[in-house]
Amino acid sequence: MTNWALLLEYDGSGVAGWQRQTGQITQQSILEDAAAHLNGGNPVSSVAAGRTDAGVHANAQVAMLSLPDRYDAVRVRDALNYHMRPAKLVVVLAARAKPDWHPRFSAIGRAYAYRILTRRARPVLQLGHVWHVDHPLDLTAMSEAAKILTGRHDFTSFRAMACQAKSPVRTLDRLDIQDRGDEVVISAAAQSFLHHQVRNMVGTLKLVGEGRWPPTRVGEALAARDRSAAGPTAPPQGLTLTGVTYDTDPFS
Repeated sequence: MTNWALLLEYDGSGVAGWQRQTGQITQQSILEDAAAHLNGGNPVSSVAAGRTDAGVHANAQVAMLSLPDRYDAVRVRDALNYHMRPAKLVVVLAARAKPDWHPRFSAIGRAYAYRILTRRARPVLQLGHVWHVDHPLDLTAMSEAAKILTGRHDFTSFRAMACQAKSPVRTLDRLDIQDRGDEVVISAAAQSFLHHQVRNMVGTLKLVGEGRWPPTRVGEALAARDRSAAGPTAPPQGLTLTGVTYDTDPFS
């Protein structure tokens, strides 16, 4: 059997997240069911760089699975994509994985982008891919608050109550606020994130952008180490996994 690294793109709309769940359609179940066709009908297990939630998208998820040795990279990609139709999940690239490589544990960085549509009119083409906030946001104040969150901190206030990470301490390498006309894009990068960390930071930054919180209150919420001290969890639809980085790119 050959281990294959897969670069995946998917639309999370109507799908119950990455992880396989009984009675639910998930990205993992779609991929593994397609891979079984290449393995004589036998089950195939996969692992991914991260488990995206229901409704969250990805244009650079990385996964790994094993298939019989007879396939090459082009056939793996094309055959999986054929068997995954009409699901909104595709393999962009496939490459043979090195023996000591793992999509999750070998990753040295992950990046997400969160899109907020700030126009009055509801979204149509962007439906399911943005958080619709029908009024302008103060990007200067949001950027000031984002700087407070950047760096190494205890992010207890910004992780889900059900988060299973052993430590709440993370190093947030980047948290940028970008003005794209009708859209505000919040980009975050770190080696790893806590469960709901990005969405909880976005929900908090929105309060700052609306003038309901001063930027300094974000620092107070961070210092409180209490989930109830921070803002609400932003909806999943605006979030996209945009990149996973490794010391050596498995697709190069």
